[in-house]
Amino acid sequence: KNLTLEEQRTYVMRLLDALEVTDRDKRLKVARAILYLAQGVFDECDTEVDVLHWSRHNVFLLYNMGIFTALLELLSMEIDNNQACSSAVRKPAISLADSTELRVLLSIMYLLVETIRVQMEDDRPEWRAAREAFKNELGSPLYNGEPFALLLFTMVTKFCSMNAPHFPMKKVLLLLWKTILFTLGGFEELQEMKVRGRKRLNLPPLPEDSIKVVRAMRAASPPASAMELIEQQQQQKRGRRSRRPLVKQDSLDTYNERDPFKNDDARDEEEDPEDTDSGIEGEVDPLDRDVIIQPPPPPPPLRPPTERVNFPKGLPWAPKVREKDIEHFLETSRNKFIGFTLGNDTDTLVGLPRPIHESVKTLKQHKYVSIAEVQIKKEDDLQQCPMILGEEEVEETPTEMLYLGMLPNLSQYVIALLKLLLAAAPTSKAKTDSINILADVLPEEMPITVLQSMKLGIDVNRHKEIIVKAISALLLLLLKHFKLNHIYQFEIVSQHLVFANCIPLILKFFNQNIMSYISAKNSIFVLDFPHCVVHEMPELTADSLEAGDSNQFCWRNLFSCINLLRILNKLTKWKHSRTMMLVVFKSAPILKRALKVKQAMMQLYVLKLLKIQTKYLGRQWRKSNMKTMSAIYQKVRHRLNDDWAYGNDIDARPWDFQAEECALRESIEKFNSRRYDKNKNGDFAPVDNCLQSVLGQRVELPEDFHYSYEMWLEREVFSQPIQWEGLLQNP
Repeated sequence: KNLTLEEQRTYVMRLLDALEVTDRDKRLKVARAILYLAQGVFDECDTEVDVLHWSRHNVFLLYNMGIFTALLELLSMEIDNNQACSSAVRKPAISLADSTELRVLLSIMYLLVETIRVQMEDDRPEWRAAREAFKNELGSPLYNGEPFALLLFTMVTKFCSMNAPHFPMKKVLLLLWKTILFTLGGFEELQEMKVRGRKRLNLPPLPEDSIKVVRAMRAASPPASAMELIEQQQQQKRGRRSRRPLVKQDSLDTYNERDPFKNDDARDEEEDPEDTDSGIEGEVDPLDRDVIIQPPPPPPPLRPPTERVNFPKGLPWAPKVREKDIEHFLETSRNKFIGFTLGNDTDTLVGLPRPIHESVKTLKQHKYVSIAEVQIKKEDDLQQCPMILGEEEVEETPTEMLYLGMLPNLSQYVIALLKLLLAAAPTSKAKTDSINILADVLPEEMPITVLQSMKLGIDVNRHKEIIVKAISALLLLLLKHFKLNHIYQFEIVSQHLVFANCIPLILKFFNQNIMSYISAKNSIFVLDFPHCVVHEMPELTADSLEAGDSNQFCWRNLFSCINLLRILNKLTKWKHSRTMMLVVFKSAPILKRALKVKQAMMQLYVLKLLKIQTKYLGRQWRKSNMKTMSAIYQKVRHRLNDDWAYGNDIDARPWDFQAEECALRESIEKFNSRRYDKNKNGDFAPVDNCLQSVLGQRVELPEDFHYSYEMWLEREVFSQPIQWEGLLQNP
């Protein structure tokens, strides 16, 4: 800390040299020294701000000195350490001691990736340059010809196949998520890329910025269940509450106008994958006693209670119409008024009455062409006219390089991630054959006191929550980036997820008391870094552990829930057979329970999932869930001629899961073979018509050919009758 920059560099160089030694214990000691530097030399600091300042300074210094490459070599060596793998496989119980070296290396790498990824206003110009260089380095195929993320994916599959049960999965998944987030970009970058992509394809701009719209949304009170209504009535009879019992049913107005106690300040509710766990306190509505998840109140001076916030009039989203919808509308209208159709012609309106003209005009005003539709059209053209259109120019983006690296083992990666998600889900029962994800949390000696047991219990739950958070964010990022890069890249990942039972897995995850999951207190504030290394450690007691921290909500768990809902939306959107899976798995009551969480973003994605299956749930369900129906109307985007609330086309849509998925798989395979197959265009290779050159080619024959060629001639040539006359006739 007190050394000059040159002396600090010299010290880091000495550590780098010491990393090369063959003695394992000495190497571990040096790695720990590097970790101490990356953590901000906390022993010499007095405040948390000081620790974070020196951590940032040291991380950039370590990166510039080439530490990451050295760590990568050591990590590759540890991954390929067959002796450690085989001894871990034979062990009956794996503990923290089995993964010490790996955990130290992964911790340093995580600190490097996460610290460099986060941009600060006061960053020096050389730090900004280092960030760009590191981002390109991680996203490029520099490590054994593939991006760094592929090495981490390999670790995940190796762990899930039980070949390396000592791998610290939580750290691997966190590093993998942050690497993808850094190299491909978060939601803000995705939105910018989408805007640029639409501009490049000459498509009209997006009707709104979805991130801003969601941030400005207000949470609605959930409709009360029958049990809750009975309880409220009983409480009122006992004189516990003075309010009328059916108040919950009234409270689904979007902006909660009747409630003066609610915090109406529409500030940002940031739920991007790049957000870390922030200890934001929620607040409880003194009237409703429902949980409301909102940002913290603004600093004083507070606005007077009489002042109202002016919300925009109308619905939050501009309605959208697809080209297909306009074609369908015109086809129906022409059949009705003229008696014949004109295929895909959406311009000819001859013979149709005036109101239909007006309808078509309105539909066209709200027509939305997605990037995916353009990509599908282009792919169809390339499949039909490969010679005319020639080779497609594929831009070497980080997403493209990652997909290319993942493609050969994509199904293994997806299955491995879902296995880990299942093992970490709070609803999962411990089975003997399931994978052990607690290898990097269980100590060598099991706890003997009640306090130690409680601390370990909190640690285990926190560990599982972090794994769910990392996997959910990782899958959502991959889906969104692949969808923007090319729709068929997204579709293949989606299909692997669906075939690996992702839909029932997510529904199983939500089939729990979601309120208790979101308000879980599985963290010990005094043990959080850097608090624990700067302040005096108070004595932990069973009571203090049970009380937990002062935060009312676990933002980590809320974040995971929103991500999983978004993944479910991505998998089922515009897929009739997958929507029917939601109906078959009876997802409606599970999703309705999730509406109890009063957080606008989570409610939006629950309502979207309910909207797509409403027409299949029957009239009785719609009748008894009118509050939910009106919430869908208020919050979810409208498709102008979508009769989601009535279900008129149920009989017209047979459900054939296999046929739909097979057709999709065929399109995906055509795309992959055209774009990535090394032996592509075999059908269009020039044919050698010269008899001499064909006969002069050397053909490799098997060794035993001369023993059996006479039999082969007899069987394949002489015994087969050849119709020579047939060959001469015109077909």
